[in-house]
Amino acid sequence: MKKYLKLLRVEQWVKNLFVFVPLFFSGNIKNVDLLTKSIFAFVIFSLAASIVYILNDYNDIEADRQHPEKRRRPLASGAISKSQAISIFIGLIAADIALVFFAQAYFHENLWKFAIIVGSYFLMNLAYTFRLKHVPIIDIFIIALGFVLRVLAGGYITGISISQWAILLTFVLALVLAVGKRRGELINAQVSGKTRKALDGYNVQFADITLSISVTLAIICYLMFTLSPEVQAKFHQRVFYTVIFVVFAFLRYLQQTLVYNRTESPTKIVYRDRYIQVTLLLWVAAFLIQIYFKK
Repeated sequence: MKKYLKLLRVEQWVKNLFVFVPLFFSGNIKNVDLLTKSIFAFVIFSLAASIVYILNDYNDIEADRQHPEKRRRPLASGAISKSQAISIFIGLIAADIALVFFAQAYFHENLWKFAIIVGSYFLMNLAYTFRLKHVPIIDIFIIALGFVLRVLAGGYITGISISQWAILLTFVLALVLAVGKRRGELINAQVSGKTRKALDGYNVQFADITLSISVTLAIICYLMFTLSPEVQAKFHQRVFYTVIFVVFAFLRYLQQTLVYNRTESPTKIVYRDRYIQVTLLLWVAAFLIQIYFKK
């Protein structure tokens, strides 16, 4: 079972929590109907992401076998055969489509906008897998757009509108994650002497500058989000002070990346760094207080 979970990259499903962003920020987290819809969106998007991961691993088997870490992936290591991967790939596509139709029947609503978002995510990543991941800058933009589509999916399935600042914040936050991952790959390439085509348009200096710009934009977008009239009216004016947690989390991430030269992906840093984890929990708690204890 472990090798199949690894093939699906279940640990990466945490990225799909972005579908809950509209529900969380709207203050409707206790609405059972909307929460159920968001859970459906999470499962459907997670399966779609796993479909993309299988396709990507299948396409990169030979390249992954030359990589110090990726060679341990189920397909590259031979733990799962190509025929098994194809069967799982087809099964997940059928399951995901069935889930969309089931959700539409269950909620008695037309979810065509949500379905278009999921389909767009899959087609975009199809182009990414076979071509665009080798095109510098466009590759990280596609990763960032994937996070925006997650947020939009959460908004469409629940019918909750999303502010422009929230969308822009999601995009630049995802850029931070994408650039951080590319930087880690560059550092590993310098150590191992092995590189790949996707890194041809990057170097560590460019990644550091881009990372700093992206973090700055993310902080500005979050600041403008908290100061926007609709957010101030929905929550409390004190929501502005949650910026403290955001700035600390970003600075801690930059410290881990630029000072301590941690080369793992941003997702792994979040999983392992207690300071960032505590800060995120405090941020969530502060927002929940603003939402449910406004007075």
